[in-house]
Amino acid sequence: MTRKIAILGATGSIGKSTLDLIERSPDRFEVTAVTAATNVEALADVVRRTGAKLAVVADEGRYADLSELLAGTNCRAAAGENALIEAATADADLVIAAIVGCAGLKPVMGAVGAGKTVALANKEALVTAGALMTDAARASGATLLPIDSEHNAIFQCLAGNRSSDVSRLILTASGGPFRAASAEAIVAATPAQAVAHPNWSMGAKISVDSATMMNKGLELIEAHYLFGLPSERIEILVHPQSVVHSMVEFVDGSILAQLGSADMRIPIAYALAWPERMATPAQRLDLAAIARLDFEPPDANRFPALRLAREALEEGAAAPIVLNAANEVAVAGFLAGRIGFPEITRLVDEALTGADYAAPGTISDVLEIDRVTRTSAEAMMTADCS
Repeated sequence: MTRKIAILGATGSIGKSTLDLIERSPDRFEVTAVTAATNVEALADVVRRTGAKLAVVADEGRYADLSELLAGTNCRAAAGENALIEAATADADLVIAAIVGCAGLKPVMGAVGAGKTVALANKEALVTAGALMTDAARASGATLLPIDSEHNAIFQCLAGNRSSDVSRLILTASGGPFRAASAEAIVAATPAQAVAHPNWSMGAKISVDSATMMNKGLELIEAHYLFGLPSERIEILVHPQSVVHSMVEFVDGSILAQLGSADMRIPIAYALAWPERMATPAQRLDLAAIARLDFEPPDANRFPALRLAREALEEGAAAPIVLNAANEVAVAGFLAGRIGFPEITRLVDEALTGADYAAPGTISDVLEIDRVTRTSAEAMMTADCS
């Protein structure tokens, strides 16, 4: 039976990889709705390739351009936040949630509230609104499928096992470009050095998060909400080869690991075909050629982002929202040359120390805390630069 797919963020890297897989198995999938932030040209191209019936651009100022580009097709153009929510709740068996940042919160929550199966590639959804989202999923019967390679690996390892038999989760981290760098080299790190990830091809922001290891801190928070384990039962282990994507230890001492090449099409394919599997063009592992797999504990002194993220998770309430928002502001400042690399985590630490917000009760509360934190972090950065 053909599976109907809605792709939120169809023109980004996750969206492009999803489309690559769908186009390789056209008999298995039908794309019903697609969205983009501003790139209407790329979005119209996706419509022509897939035959989607609804195309949404988040930027309302580009609605006329999208409508013109779709003239003569059977696809309806729409724009704005309500239209994004419509795309997320429209006729689809699976919603790929790949909108970057908090702009994806309301559409994802709409899909969850509608009881959809949602494949999450949006870190912010669970980091900032994890309790709200998982509570809504339980109430509606929605299924959350992780696309992040680490969480997808854990999801695969848990298949057929009881959650009560899990002892701990082990998230693996490449260590980023500065894994073996001296403290002095890290202090002097440039944006060009920070975005040069040794294993994965990613955007600038997530590459910097990998360099600070904040990405692994955010994944720690995601793992807590996805799998329901407390902070002390979720560990992080540096694995520079990025072959073992994560592991699950069970109460009998057994550890299951998921291995694969560094290709996001593998976890995306698992979500697309779940509970079945589908073929991908990903490079197959040659373990004999790889020859060795190394593991080491992360250095908390050189990478304080891990401590900040764990503290935010354990504090709960609004702390993860503050962590995420302040980090985004700080990373943008670093990439723009306004602050140095070590100031990223210092700014996040300062934002967390000064925050005093109640736990959010709605997505609107989450977005308001996010907005206030961004304004405050920007003011802190400006003061530090003056």
